Amino acid sequence: MKNVDKDLINYIETNIFPSYEKNDSGHNLEHIKYVIERSMKFASTIKDINYNMVYVIASYHDIGHYIDRKNHEKISAEMLLEDKNLDEFFSKEEIKIMSEAVYDHRASMEGEPRSIYGKIVSTADRNTSIDSIIKRTYAYRIKHNPDDNIDHIIEDSKKHIIDKFGSNGYANEKVYFEDLDYKRFLKDISLLVSDDKKFRERYLCVNGLK
Repeated sequence: MKNVDKDLINYIETNIFPSYEKNDSGHNLEHIKYVIERSMKFASTIKDINYNMVYVIASYHDIGHYIDRKNHEKISAEMLLEDKNLDEFFSKEEIKIMSEAVYDHRASMEGEPRSIYGKIVSTADRNTSIDSIIKRTYAYRIKHNPDDNIDHIIEDSKKHIIDKFGSNGYANEKVYFEDLDYKRFLKDISLLVSDDKKFRERYLCVNGLK
């Protein structure tokens, strides 16, 4: 992370990263590091971008997920805004922009992010692993509906994936940077859900249900 202040990295890794232990497996520290890496890649295409801001936005974007999944972007934005330790590294205006970017990152939000920083993290937050998506859909359903039979879980998971990543899905829009990995992912996952037998086999295998 050569473009990011070392003291800032130390603060985030020591004080912010541990909070991700409270999140589910789809929004844990592994996911955050993935989003940080992708955010830095997209940021490198923008002239005069503030890499410190990009790093903090990516680090904070899901921190409130364990508190309220449905409103986590709002909670995460508020947590960033209330972190007075960031005053050591940023101006009030920069902190406001970072908070707005966290709030705006969700793929299902209406409209576009308010700044280039929001567009960076929103694009970086797109998952490019089919197996990861399959695991997340199963984990969510087994947690909230543990008595459902596996056939219903698989069908409901497939419907969710189509609604999100299909040709008219909300995660198929508002990608603000050239992202070949995500394009490949969308193509591959569309092919998978079009074949009921292959989808079922992979779903069972990925989730250790065979």
